[in-house]
Amino acid sequence: MVRGAMRGGRPIRGGLHRPPFKKTFIPRHPFDLTLVAEVLFPKVSLQVDDSALTAALLKRNQDLSPTPAEQTSIANLVTKVQAVLDNLVVAPGDFNTCQLEEVRQVGSFKKGTMISGNNVADIVVILKTLPTKEACEALAKKVESDLKNAMKTEVLTKADQIYTTIHDRGFDVANWQAKVRILIATLPQNLRKLEADIHLDQKLMQAHLAAIRHTRWFEENAHHSSIKVLIRILKDLTRRFEAFGPLSPWMLDLIAHLSIMNNPSRQALPINLAFRRVFQLLSAGLFLPGSAGITDPCEPGHIRVHTAMTLEQQDVCCLTAQTLLRVLAHGGYKHILGLEGNTSIVREMSVWNGVVVSPLEVVYEKPTDKKDGEGEEDMEAVENDGVADDDQVE
Repeated sequence: MVRGAMRGGRPIRGGLHRPPFKKTFIPRHPFDLTLVAEVLFPKVSLQVDDSALTAALLKRNQDLSPTPAEQTSIANLVTKVQAVLDNLVVAPGDFNTCQLEEVRQVGSFKKGTMISGNNVADIVVILKTLPTKEACEALAKKVESDLKNAMKTEVLTKADQIYTTIHDRGFDVANWQAKVRILIATLPQNLRKLEADIHLDQKLMQAHLAAIRHTRWFEENAHHSSIKVLIRILKDLTRRFEAFGPLSPWMLDLIAHLSIMNNPSRQALPINLAFRRVFQLLSAGLFLPGSAGITDPCEPGHIRVHTAMTLEQQDVCCLTAQTLLRVLAHGGYKHILGLEGNTSIVREMSVWNGVVVSPLEVVYEKPTDKKDGEGEEDMEAVENDGVADDDQVE
């Protein structure tokens, strides 16, 4: 590469074989009122009484929490399945179709963030051997057989009868009251040996291994009760508001942890402030192109979790959060939580104490054709299809 002119010659425009210019990607941090409020925005009035919002959040969490009957039924089934699988790890006997290395509980049951009506627990089984489809089917039959043998002395109702179902991730063990999903994985060194026609899907295996990392991180960093309350409420929002649907449970875990624990005092924020902060962060562009977002703490390479969403999904998520933040600012929290009204507030004009809130419109337009160098500011985006999001282990 030559800068300017060669000695004794004419200036060379553009240098020799200069590659096309590529703008350096520099992620930005969105505005976060919680981090700068004390320094840049000192309070000049008394703090607003937010006890009504706090009470509504706690009530909604109680409504969403599994009932005692649901908790008992899922816990009993998990205990029985775990015992059978643990026994196959230490004493497989004559079962040699596959060898089990480790059994780990993952997902919302293990984290304590389950929602009523979805009585499903997840267990990842790591195989020493390659995860063939035949091995998965044989393991399912063995687990079902051992479970029935262990329960033959019990008095069972029709609702307690066990059955198994094979699927592309592994198999389910269920009765009429609860379900345990067995998610098959293999040792990391086996992943590159997998063949599509013979073995289970490699991306699913990676997702199941990542689910173990997610659960371990959650137990170490996000065990505060307020985080679990906020996660449960956010999960409900993703079910009711279509724009939040692309937010995976792993994203919800991370944004709930960020909203509650990442503040100057390093003490857990009250649930009402954390709930508002979620909408403030999303409205400020936390999950937009160019944002620093939230770095996945369980993956190498500084992966921002929101890059798993398409640009259209990021835009709609942001504008919906902005609309709901305005509704929240004028006292419409009951509609947001689902205690009153419906989700039309994000699609239709609404009035709150004389203030009109009009839904925002999308600003992202998908380009028809892309020129060289365009659209590369967010090319850090990583294909996260196979990276564990608990969405698949929920």
